Amino acid sequence: MLPNMADTPELLDLAGIGAGPFNLSIAALAADRLPTLSTRFFDRQQRYAWHEGMMLPDTHLQTGFLKDLVTGIDPTSRWSFLNYLVQHRRFYRFLNAELSTVSRAEFSDYLRWAAEGLDNVWLNHSVREIDHDGEHFCLRTDTRTFRARHLCLGSGKTPWLPTFACEYQGERCLHAESIAWHARDFTNQRVVIVGGGQSGADIFINALRGHWGPPKSLHWLSRRRNFQPLDETAFTNEYFTPGYTSQFAELDERVRHREVSAQKYASDGITPAALTEIYQTLYHRFDVMNEPRWAHLLPHREAVNMTRTGDAFVLEARHGTTDLLERFDADVVIFATGFESRLPECMAPLADRISRDEQGAPSVGRHFLLDWQGDGDSRIYAVNAGRTRYGIAEPQLSLMAWRSAVILNHLSGQAHFDLDDDPGPVTWSPQGRESS
Repeated sequence: MLPNMADTPELLDLAGIGAGPFNLSIAALAADRLPTLSTRFFDRQQRYAWHEGMMLPDTHLQTGFLKDLVTGIDPTSRWSFLNYLVQHRRFYRFLNAELSTVSRAEFSDYLRWAAEGLDNVWLNHSVREIDHDGEHFCLRTDTRTFRARHLCLGSGKTPWLPTFACEYQGERCLHAESIAWHARDFTNQRVVIVGGGQSGADIFINALRGHWGPPKSLHWLSRRRNFQPLDETAFTNEYFTPGYTSQFAELDERVRHREVSAQKYASDGITPAALTEIYQTLYHRFDVMNEPRWAHLLPHREAVNMTRTGDAFVLEARHGTTDLLERFDADVVIFATGFESRLPECMAPLADRISRDEQGAPSVGRHFLLDWQGDGDSRIYAVNAGRTRYGIAEPQLSLMAWRSAVILNHLSGQAHFDLDDDPGPVTWSPQGRESS
C-alpha cells in the first residue's frame, strides 16, 4: 500500500523512472532550457555506470560522438560530449586520436559526468511503487514520497534468455549483460556463445584473445545466415533522421512491423571493423601460426534446447539449411540474445490500465506516449519502448536528443525546441501526381 499522502509530498511536473542515456537526455535539455519546469529523474544506481556488465576491453559505440545527450537539438548545451572533453582537458588528444567512434568506457564516463552534475537527477533513489490518486501520480521511493503530473519511463530493457535456459542461469550460464560483473576464468573450459550481433562479437573476440584465460574450445552460434555486418552506409543512415522517423510513425501497423524486420542489419549488425579484426585474428593464429583450430564460427544455427550433465551443459541447435540437430558440450554458455521491453516493477499498480500491442509490449503512440486509461491529463511518456512505432532508430542513441525535445515540447505545450529539419536527399512519402 502507498503511504498516507496527507502531508502533501513535493509535486513534480515530470518524474523520470531511470536515468539511462535516454532519460538523462531529457533531464539535460530540461535543466538548460526549461528551468521553470519541475523535473526529477530517479535511478537506483549509487555510482553511475552505463551497461557496466558489458564493459569489455576495446568495445566501441556504433554511433558517432556528436549523437550525444543534447547536441542534435542544442549544440550550445553545457552537457555536450565536446564540453565533457574540454572539462576533462583532453579535447585535443581526442581529436588527434582520430576516433570515428567513442569507446563504451569513455561514453559511460561522459554519462556519469552528466548524471552527477545535473541537479534534477537523483542517484541512489529507487522508485518502489507508482499509483495514481485520481489527480496525480504517487511515487514511493526508499525514503520519500512524491507526486507527479506526468511520468517518463526510461528504466531500460530486460535481458532476454530462451525459456529452456532460464532454469540454468548462473555463473556458467549467463546473459551477455552480466559478463563483466565478475572476474571469470575460462581456462581450459569449453565455451559456447549464442547470438550473432555486436554483443556476441565483442564477447567472442575477447574470449579469442584470452581475456578470461585460454579456453579449451570456443564455439560461436548465430541464428543468422552469416555473421552479418552493420549496414552503416549514407543512405541507410537516413533511417536515423527525424524526417524518416516522423513519417514512419504514421504508417499502418502491419507495414511498420514489416519495415522494421527488413531493416534489421541497419541497427543490429556487427561493425565491419570488428568482423575484420576477428577474421584477421583467426587467420593469423590458425592459418599462419598453425595453432590447432579450437575456435569455431557456426552461423545458421538456432539454439533449441539445453540440458545439464553434471557440472556441464549440452546445448542443442538446429541447422538452418538441413534441419539437423547438432550437439555442443559446454562448461560455459553465454547468451548474447538481446533484450525485451517490460514495464518496470514499480508500475505494477497501473499495469492493467496500460494497453499492449500484439507482442504484449506497452503500446506507444504519438509524442512517445503510452496508451493508458488514466485520469485527467496525467501522461506517461516512454523512451526506448516504441521500436515498432518509430522504427529502428528508437532503441539507438542517434535520435535521443530529438526524441527528448519532442517529449519536452509536448509536455510544456510550447515549442521550446526547433524540431524542423530541411528535406534530405531521399523522398520517403508518396508524392502527388503531376498535372499533365
